[in-house]
Amino acid sequence: MNSLAPWTVVPIVLPLVTAALLLLISDSRRRLGSLLNVVATCAGLVTAMALLWRVTVNGGPDAIAAHLTSNWAAPFGIALVADRLSALLLVLVGVVALAVALYAAAGWGRRGAYFHPLFQIQLMGLNGAFLTGDLFNLFVFFEVMLAASYGLQLHGSGWPRVKSGMHYLAVNLLASSLFLVGLAVLYGVMGTLSMADVAAKVPLVPPADRGLLYAGAAILAMAFLIKAAAWPLNAWLVPAYTAASAPVAALFVLMTKVGVYAVLRLWMLVFPAQSDSATQFGAPVLLSVGLATLAFGAAGVLASIRLDRIAAFSVIVTSGTLLAAFATGSPAAAAAALFYLVSSTFAVSALFLLVEPVQRMRSEGQARNAQYDALPDEDDNLDDQQLPLVGRAFPVSVATLGLAYLGGSLLVAGLPPLSGFLSKAALLTAIVATGNGTATPTSTWVLMALLLGSSLFATTALVRAGIRHFWSKGGRFAPRLRLVESGSILVLIGACLLLTVFAEPVLRYTTATAAYLHAPRPYVEAVFGTSPRPGPTSPEYPSVESP
Repeated sequence: MNSLAPWTVVPIVLPLVTAALLLLISDSRRRLGSLLNVVATCAGLVTAMALLWRVTVNGGPDAIAAHLTSNWAAPFGIALVADRLSALLLVLVGVVALAVALYAAAGWGRRGAYFHPLFQIQLMGLNGAFLTGDLFNLFVFFEVMLAASYGLQLHGSGWPRVKSGMHYLAVNLLASSLFLVGLAVLYGVMGTLSMADVAAKVPLVPPADRGLLYAGAAILAMAFLIKAAAWPLNAWLVPAYTAASAPVAALFVLMTKVGVYAVLRLWMLVFPAQSDSATQFGAPVLLSVGLATLAFGAAGVLASIRLDRIAAFSVIVTSGTLLAAFATGSPAAAAAALFYLVSSTFAVSALFLLVEPVQRMRSEGQARNAQYDALPDEDDNLDDQQLPLVGRAFPVSVATLGLAYLGGSLLVAGLPPLSGFLSKAALLTAIVATGNGTATPTSTWVLMALLLGSSLFATTALVRAGIRHFWSKGGRFAPRLRLVESGSILVLIGACLLLTVFAEPVLRYTTATAAYLHAPRPYVEAVFGTSPRPGPTSPEYPSVESP
């Protein structure tokens, strides 16, 4: 048995046990609950990093660990599969979750009931969705994740959250219904919902049943694209994310990545590029949806004034970029897209965490600005209009927020020298090389133009917001910025700095991951090659050979 296999259960069981313990902690001991939440999240991140390290070091067949949860051989039992893609996404979840847990420790857990248990249940759903090797189990983890998100989205109450929460709930219930319908159609054709078994049986589907196979896959893709916030199915995202509290919105950035992951995983397994029977099924549609989503998100970023709306539309830009890049069918583009996925997730989550401190600075400054401007200090250096000149010292909290905002803006816009620029440069280079000496398709030029245009639009919107929140106020009034709040933002910015410094090994990892995704046979062999653990051999429990 692969030594990695038992560890695949930890990212699911740890949040579940932590949530149960947090429910036992009374409201009078909220600090203990916050501490337990942070410690458990750190433990989950350490586990994810250990899985990533073992996957990287092992290589070959040993880099894929399949754990049979009920000790039933595949495809009869549900398997948890840790491979290069799932390990990378587990680390992504762990880093963002740690930053959010630190930020929430500043007092967000006291603004509503059961924040920390819901947070851990959300992590359980996210980790389970990335690890499961069964489509129905994927649906279960989707629902676990969504059930927790309903409570988190309404955390702190207020009419805007209730209104957007009802819309969010209705859309996701529709997506879940489509998910179930797609599973039913697919099960009727394939007779199984094990991802590995479905991938192995697709070439055996008779021509008469291929229409149903494509219909089931299309219905599933519709459900996944709703969760990935693909246009025109993403009207729910901006109201829901902007109404949610800052830590919840930062955590919700991960949820759209689950939809993208589900599309990528199922599409690459069931319809691999080298398959003769279903080559590139749905690729033109997926590319068109990705381009439309990217264009819609970029236009929304440019039209937005508020920082939270800029961050929300940036989530849509990320989804469109990923869908379009994966739909090109190029392993090099997929590798660059995976690098972009990690960098953009960190950046947009950091931007959401900046929203509340920046708004706090603006509101506190407005409360005292009139009095200050009416009575200038006698020591002020005034110009001809009796207004203070620019050039005074900035408070530490304002400087910290300003530098963090500058870093986040560079990352979201894809400007040098940080990882946002490196990921977009790698993506543009890979897209240009997809022609292989032939005429470059029109869709390639459109994708390149949209990528460059989205960077321009994001730069314009973020500079405009920076002038509004920092420059026009002159940094005179220092907001109340707690250490854990600034520390949580620095965790995400620091992670992007590490991506910048270690861009080459990260790109090597994503390149190997993309090559593995485009040749999914090792995934199937790893799942079917995992044998159940032998049972007791005492006389009371005679061994029974499996048929």
